[in-house]
Amino acid sequence: MSHRGKIAAIQRADSTDGMQHFRLLPSSSGTPLPERFVSRLASFADLFTRPTWSNVLVLVAGVVLAPGRRTVTAALRILGRDRDPAFCTFHRILNRAAWSSRAAAGRLLILLIKAFVTSSAPVVIGLDDTIERRWGAKINARGIYRDPVRSSKGHFVKASGLRWLSAMLLVQAPWAGRIMALPFLTLLAPSKRFYLGKTQAPKTLLDWARQAALQIRRWLPDRYIVLVADSAFAAIEFLAAVRNHVCVVTRLRLDANLFDCPPQKRKGRGRPPIKGKRQKKLSAHPHGSQSLLEALSGQSLVRPKQPPRRDRHRNRAVVSRRSIAGADPLAAGPRSHA
Repeated sequence: MSHRGKIAAIQRADSTDGMQHFRLLPSSSGTPLPERFVSRLASFADLFTRPTWSNVLVLVAGVVLAPGRRTVTAALRILGRDRDPAFCTFHRILNRAAWSSRAAAGRLLILLIKAFVTSSAPVVIGLDDTIERRWGAKINARGIYRDPVRSSKGHFVKASGLRWLSAMLLVQAPWAGRIMALPFLTLLAPSKRFYLGKTQAPKTLLDWARQAALQIRRWLPDRYIVLVADSAFAAIEFLAAVRNHVCVVTRLRLDANLFDCPPQKRKGRGRPPIKGKRQKKLSAHPHGSQSLLEALSGQSLVRPKQPPRRDRHRNRAVVSRRSIAGADPLAAGPRSHA
């Protein structure tokens, strides 16, 4: 065979027509996955019905083998099922089948902790948001966000897509010799424009992060949890909501305004203060943030919630000084306002 003929034969073997008749040999359980893989996934079987679970194993095998984008179509094509008449059944796993992704995330987190984290070590969780670039008029949750990869301090680049909040277990991988992030929970965090015209109240990225942190605490009630995030989560509202449940480690800007906690008791009347004396900024300290941490050791940076004070003027009627003398201010009829 000539050199040109060999090249043509290789192209035919690598083409779609040459791959469409290939079939993976199923295991004894009827799935394309090995028995060792199926035994590892057995803890998720009770979350699905029996017909759906067999299709899930097929999709898992296709996602592991598929190069490029891990879509349902790519998973079926790599397994030789691209012309299967029942291909729509695999798409219905994601849009119609009744199963809880949150329950599956909890099972996955527990399995990862048993495999990589000892019983006495803290559970370190990484929290970060990412943009999935998507375009299309039918994608309701699509929004316009800042592209963190192509943007810089002086150049702002927009990106269209879906914003996801991912929670990852940070573990020391023995085969890699480094710390790796293993995602187990992903939440869709759409922009405020998504809630226009809906009865549901808009939720910010910090609201989703608070719910994710509290959900992880419910999954791990007896473990010490450390949550690591970037400066986007350095917000007082978020830290105050999760301070009694998880330990949060986040970045702080050098020009951030820092204040002491407000005094517990205040002399005189008036609104209670919400912040205390202003502190120096991190950039003004001689040794940076290390000297500030030594000065604030043992102190709380989040003001504890104070009990609500009773409004003494809530039930008093507001009467104008220019009202007619002798008139009943609570009587029906027009009133004058100050």
